[in-house]
Amino acid sequence: MLTQELLVEIHVLHRQGQSIRAIAKTLHVSRNTVRKYLRDIAKTPAYSERADRASKLDPFKTYLMERIAAAKPDWIPATVLFREIQAKGFTGKEGILKNYIRPFKPQQNEPVRRFETAPGQQLQIDFTTIRRGRYKLKGFVATLGFSRATYVRFSEYERQEDWLLGIEAALDYFSGVPKELLFDNAKCIMIERDAYGEGAHRWNAKLLEMAKDYGFKLKACRPYRAKTKGKVERFNGYLKGSFITPLAASLKQAGLVLDVDTANAHIGPWLHDVANQRIHGTTGEKPAVLLTKERLSLQPLPSGIKPRQSDIRQITRYAMPRESLQHPLSVYDQLLEVRP
Repeated sequence: MLTQELLVEIHVLHRQGQSIRAIAKTLHVSRNTVRKYLRDIAKTPAYSERADRASKLDPFKTYLMERIAAAKPDWIPATVLFREIQAKGFTGKEGILKNYIRPFKPQQNEPVRRFETAPGQQLQIDFTTIRRGRYKLKGFVATLGFSRATYVRFSEYERQEDWLLGIEAALDYFSGVPKELLFDNAKCIMIERDAYGEGAHRWNAKLLEMAKDYGFKLKACRPYRAKTKGKVERFNGYLKGSFITPLAASLKQAGLVLDVDTANAHIGPWLHDVANQRIHGTTGEKPAVLLTKERLSLQPLPSGIKPRQSDIRQITRYAMPRESLQHPLSVYDQLLEVRP
């Protein structure tokens, strides 16, 4: 059965200039299938409802959890556990076991490996938690792999709409579309990892629709390989230390609390004047300078796509109109030494 994910890949590869023959070869489908779905752009395969199926591993899960707990802080290899449950009557494959125990494996320190990408190739996406509790604050962060230019949007939550609004705003901010977007395993974005085999994931339907409209491929980090998405995650620390902490401290001195609106009101100028103008430690150049080169390799933004919010252009440039803050503008100008 052709999945929604495969359908989106057909349209994305076609948008990126590949021929029908090349698409069919890449995706291992017939050329007639590719033609059919390119001819009828509205045609979408639907998922059938699947009842939960019992796994051959179910009778052995308690045993596996007891073995994992007993071995801590060390780890029993999957091959060993596989042999043990085989002796107890397990008739399934080792891959089922590996997929089940993978989330319980302690993360190991790995040598830092840099994954460099060509201009226009990849945008790394992440959500970082800045503050929990009464005044929740989360940051959507998007970093281009080549230039390290970054876009940030703040929200209270990490919902599906927060991801989609952030992606749309980031692409508008960069004035173009990379070939692929790299995510971690956020549940509201990735419905089921390896749903159709290793590396073939089931994605959120609205994200798939956006990928089809904009022409980018969806890519997920491998489990326990977070450094694959290290460019955006390194920026998270810089964001907290160089933007959040100073801004929150200034407001605290005046008896005010940093909220979503205030953070969004000031992130745009900070990105433009500070973050994307600094000399990057890895590239040795300013992200803003490399962004001018990278934009030449980005795909154009699609025409005729209705933004998910009417002020998307304003948000991508300045995050939020400063006049919308909960306190008089003069208070923030005085606190943060904003020059008229």
